[in-house]
Amino acid sequence: MMASPVTDEDPGQVPAAARRAHGMLKLYYGISEQGKNEEKNGKDSVDPTDIDGARFNPEIYLSKMRQECTLNQLMDCETEMVKQIRALDSDMQTLVYENYNKFISATDTIRKMKNDFKKMEDEMDRLAANMAVITEFSARISSTLQDQHQQITKLSGVHTLLRKLQFLFELPARLNKCIELEAYAQAVRYYGKARCVLYQYQHMPSFQGIQNDCQKIMSELAQKLREKFRHGGSSAKELAECVELLLQLDEPAEELCDEFLAHAQSRLKDDLQLLETELGQQGSPVTSNTVSAPPTDILEFIDKGCNGFVSNMCLVIASYQDLFINRLSKEAIGRKDIAEMALVKVVSFVNQLMGEYFKLVERRIQIEKGVGDNSLLVRALDRFHRRLQAVSKLLPVTSIAAEGTEIVVRAAKERIHQYLLALQSFYMDCLTDVRQSLAAPRLMGKDNSNLADLLGTISSSILNQIKSVLTYVHLFTAKDITFSNKPYFKGEFCSQGVREGLIVSFIKYICQTARQFCETTGDKGGSTPPTLLLLLSRLCLDYETSTISYILTLTDEQFLVQDHSPVTPVTALCADAREAAQKLLNHYVKVQGLIISQMLRKSVETRDWINTIEPRNVRAVMKRVVEDTTSIDVQVGLLYEEGVRKAQSSDSSKRTFSVYSTSRQLTRYAPSYTPSAPMDTNLLSNIQKLFSERIDIFSPVEFNKVSVLTGIIKISLKTFLECVRLRTFGRYGLQQIQVDCYYLQLYLWRFVSDENLVHFLLDEIVGSTAHRCLDPIPMEQSVIEVICERG
Repeated sequence: MMASPVTDEDPGQVPAAARRAHGMLKLYYGISEQGKNEEKNGKDSVDPTDIDGARFNPEIYLSKMRQECTLNQLMDCETEMVKQIRALDSDMQTLVYENYNKFISATDTIRKMKNDFKKMEDEMDRLAANMAVITEFSARISSTLQDQHQQITKLSGVHTLLRKLQFLFELPARLNKCIELEAYAQAVRYYGKARCVLYQYQHMPSFQGIQNDCQKIMSELAQKLREKFRHGGSSAKELAECVELLLQLDEPAEELCDEFLAHAQSRLKDDLQLLETELGQQGSPVTSNTVSAPPTDILEFIDKGCNGFVSNMCLVIASYQDLFINRLSKEAIGRKDIAEMALVKVVSFVNQLMGEYFKLVERRIQIEKGVGDNSLLVRALDRFHRRLQAVSKLLPVTSIAAEGTEIVVRAAKERIHQYLLALQSFYMDCLTDVRQSLAAPRLMGKDNSNLADLLGTISSSILNQIKSVLTYVHLFTAKDITFSNKPYFKGEFCSQGVREGLIVSFIKYICQTARQFCETTGDKGGSTPPTLLLLLSRLCLDYETSTISYILTLTDEQFLVQDHSPVTPVTALCADAREAAQKLLNHYVKVQGLIISQMLRKSVETRDWINTIEPRNVRAVMKRVVEDTTSIDVQVGLLYEEGVRKAQSSDSSKRTFSVYSTSRQLTRYAPSYTPSAPMDTNLLSNIQKLFSERIDIFSPVEFNKVSVLTGIIKISLKTFLECVRLRTFGRYGLQQIQVDCYYLQLYLWRFVSDENLVHFLLDEIVGSTAHRCLDPIPMEQSVIEVICERG
């Protein structure tokens, strides 16, 4: 290795030389050490003891090392430097060996380039010599033919003049021949070439005769063109050609504009008449009696209108602009006024006919009453809107595009309204189906159908219908629909149209319909099955807890609202739904309570309580009350949770409630009382009521089974109590009431939240009966129990 001289010679020389060589190689190959240098601060770069610094001084470095390091550290440092020197020498040799072939290849390339450039220089010398010879020959030829070239130019000019004169003399014959062949454009082109010359030399008799003949021929040609233009029967291209030729013949532009538009109007009117026939209405207003199913769908109708009327309108506008506006606006300033006049005429013309077309389109859209998939309608509106953009581009000064967009917006609003009506109709159909399902088991003598299944069916049906409607309406905002990027469909359509006008309105309709069942007890409320009220109350409660939030979240996700107009908050809708559920449940309790109350009232009013026989069993109406209450309990339990009950006593079913209150017992044991004695007993009874808990019969019901049954039983027993207070009883009448109340007490306590409520009302009933009794002798409790157990 080359590191041996390091220990014998100056230790600072060889490493420095190696570093310089290594640095030159790194510089050649683009290996920069700038990153390393930037990491060091300015103080280190000028340190003379930094072995990698630019100001490195070996003497100072060695002196510092000898002062600071021990002998072993110096020897280790020397060993490390030797290793680094050897590594650097090895790296340099490797770089030289690796790039030796590249140096040789570069040398060969340079040698080849020298040979190639030498050949190229020889060829360029030969080319320069040849160009000099060619230049010399060209100069000789030009000098030789110079005189003959002037003669040839003169003769060529004479020949051209003679050809022009020949053309002028032959012009009348040429024009007649063109007219005979119906080559009108060629005749006008010939006359246009010669008109200026004939006008310039009309003072010469020969040219004047030619001019007169040509003017007579062109007058006849203009007359034929006007007849062809007026009578029609030609295509739009031929018509445009006639107008162009007449303009070239200096015919009045305003008359041509009117005639052009009149002719175009007749053709476009035919297209509108075809659409009118397609509608089958012949201009009559759209009513429910006159509208019939169209023979074609709306997409085909729009296609016919676009491919027929709109396409022809675009062709008329383009031709008119080319003939009367673009051409005249480029000519003299005096004719620009004519171009402005022509623009005013065509704008009025387009607005009139497009207005008629828009009326036909709106009539056809109104016929589209189906509430299923509206993809055909959206595609038709998209095609209609897309084709109107072409008309708007041809004639930007009109408001055709804006009017077309308004038609699309009105169609979208009408579609949302139709879907809202369809959802409302679907909801009412669902209620009808539920009514039939609830009535069918009773007609067949079977038990009531499973209310939970009915609730799940109606909830899923309504939710699926809402999802389907949202899918249909979402087509209006699809990315491939041209009008979906309009501000209305990005903002107001999503927020005020779909969210508020469709979904929120439908939810409010459900709540409003539910409340209507509670507002009247006549025709509507009386005919409403109580089970339907219970089912709807649970439906509204489910909407309040989860369904409303889910539906509105789904709507907001599908329709990304970019409109900041106020919308109905979810909390308001949930509160509305909860209010409807509460009213329905309260009404259900009231209706069921009135049904049982009616039975109890008739049982009290239709019996002779003074002359009745001694009770031997429980009356059938009491058994019916218990059966109906049990049925209601099962019915409510299918939809609502159990609820919370107060702690019940262990002997609730065997409780012996007091037949008399304190005042009644005093009456029993003191039959010979003064006339003021009843007043004293009534006073004691009223004082006792002051200290008893007040019972609110028609208090709001909570959303659980116990609360519902408690409300029904309170209404029933309160009715029983009031009926008893209006009757007069004998001894056996009182005992029958005792038996009935004890029987009710055996079963009704299970259904209420607080059994003391049942005990209190039954005590009141028996006490009121005793108060209204002529011979208040109660039955023994053991006898009552035997009768109730046997019954």
